[in-house]
Amino acid sequence: MKQLKTPDDLAKYKKSLETKHRPDVARIFICATGCRALGAEEVCRAFKNEIAKQSLTDKIEIVETGCQGLCTRAPVLTIEPLGIFYGRVTETDVPEIIARTVQKGEVIDRLCYSEAGKRIPYVRDIPFYSKQKKIVLKNCGSIDPRNIDEYILKEGYAAFAKVLGGMTQEKVIDEIKNSGLRGRGGAGFPTGIKWESVRNAPGDMKYLVCNGDEGDPGAFMDRAVLEGDPHAVIEGMLIGAYAMGAKKGFIYVRAEYPIAVEHLKIAIEQARTLGLLGENILGKPFSFDLEIKMGAGAFVCGEETALIASIEGKRGMPRPRPPYPATSGIWGKPTNINNVETLANVPVIFLNGSSWYKSIGTESSKGTKIFALAGNVKNTGLVEVPMGTTLREIVFNIGGGIPGRKNFKAAQMGGPSGGCVPAQHLDLPIDYETVKEVGAIMGSGGLIVMDDSTSMVEIARYFMEFCQDESCGKCVPCRIGTKRMLDILTRITKGQGKQEDIGFLNELAEVTKTASLCGLGQTAANPVLSTIRYFANEYEEAIHKKRHSNSTTQFSIAVVTLHQAISKPYGGQSGSYTQGALVNNLDHLTRWHGQAKLVRVFVPVLMKRAMHNANQKSSLVKWD
Repeated sequence: MKQLKTPDDLAKYKKSLETKHRPDVARIFICATGCRALGAEEVCRAFKNEIAKQSLTDKIEIVETGCQGLCTRAPVLTIEPLGIFYGRVTETDVPEIIARTVQKGEVIDRLCYSEAGKRIPYVRDIPFYSKQKKIVLKNCGSIDPRNIDEYILKEGYAAFAKVLGGMTQEKVIDEIKNSGLRGRGGAGFPTGIKWESVRNAPGDMKYLVCNGDEGDPGAFMDRAVLEGDPHAVIEGMLIGAYAMGAKKGFIYVRAEYPIAVEHLKIAIEQARTLGLLGENILGKPFSFDLEIKMGAGAFVCGEETALIASIEGKRGMPRPRPPYPATSGIWGKPTNINNVETLANVPVIFLNGSSWYKSIGTESSKGTKIFALAGNVKNTGLVEVPMGTTLREIVFNIGGGIPGRKNFKAAQMGGPSGGCVPAQHLDLPIDYETVKEVGAIMGSGGLIVMDDSTSMVEIARYFMEFCQDESCGKCVPCRIGTKRMLDILTRITKGQGKQEDIGFLNELAEVTKTASLCGLGQTAANPVLSTIRYFANEYEEAIHKKRHSNSTTQFSIAVVTLHQAISKPYGGQSGSYTQGALVNNLDHLTRWHGQAKLVRVFVPVLMKRAMHNANQKSSLVKWD
């Protein structure tokens, strides 16, 4: 790669890449990240071997992409220029796909997406895809994330060149403020105001941090972006760094995400080689470089001050504010922290204009939002929709509805410290304000669907157990409040509850919410408050009839947990299981004959992983 010296050099480089494009070559895009858990690597190898065997290397190209979204059909692939989508592909399907679809244009029905008994072969016609609006995910699944040239061909770094070539720092910040972009990490704070605060803070050294510390059960939005389109995040950071005057950046990502780390390392090195990171970038007096900082998996490090402590090499624990990171962050220097999804929105805003961006969404919440759709819904996976889209649209029109002829009961929004939104609010337009009004939070985008077999008391207990386990213990309200709420919820689910427990839970929840130091404790009470608010009858029934939580709820929780394991199929603390514990979980699952379909999907995959690692003489099952 030749180093680019000016913004014009980038445009010329893009044109040179376009001349090499061959429209006569069929391209097969295979998800090679999350789909690895269900055999995507083997499928990729089978394609490459078959193509070499038939001497078709000049006619067919295999592109290993990031997540294509429809995880419930994994492993998935699309074939261009035909626009055909295939799911649950195996190695044995490969010769037929090449012979029939790629060479003859025929559709293989059994591999197509189906809905209501109808086969739908084309991506454009599949409701899961056609009803989305992809801004952040526009490149995920359609480029090789390890190849900077493919990103540049998709207008990559053009927004940064535009900014660097003719916009002042103030103008850049004004454009972000005018767009209405708000932080996608959960709180929804206006991004432009954040940038302006750091820009105006005194000091020669300023830092910009990308927060990729994603720890919600079942959530994998940030991971998918970092794996599938890492240059979009880097470009967003470059634009932000220029606007704020930051010279150094950190991408804080979980060590459980080794593919994301691998792709980021490749992307950063490629950007440096082209002259897009480093000193005097594109010939301008602007210097900025990046470093990857891996976290150890503590959920609390998603909070800004705890994340800063971790970067500094300290234990990840929050501190009181003020001072705010904008004035005193990493090593006491002005620091801006943005979520992965927030930064990935930035290049698109400058390519299309802030007026275009703010035309999408609601009055107070602009743009789109990515949700990780999981739980009791037919189409699990990644969904990107405009702000203001209703819960009904996501769950039924995109997600395909509830399987097994069951009814929608509630959706847990905002991760473990979010709230449960009941069926009566299915037509709720989802944005920051309306979600808060019904007792939930937008959060980073976790969306777990529950059917009418689910015990909401058990759901509250499950998420409280997570929050209590992840509490750093620094402040008393969170440390003690979450523990006492968990004790009471556990007692109720065991059929040992008392009438006064409901009032005591409410009181504890309100105190914990009001008095906790950071966002973890301040929102940890949401599952309790929202389930009591909408499902008080289930608490009453569990207490008065001394009923244990039902077995189907235990299964639902196990499925959510195992969905998380598959959607985060990598090693590390929360992504590793002892072989004995894993086998016990699988034995527990196989008892639920009414859920045979899900058992058939999960059990063989997890057992395969367990046995593979056992053969490697490892004491842990690693999702690698």
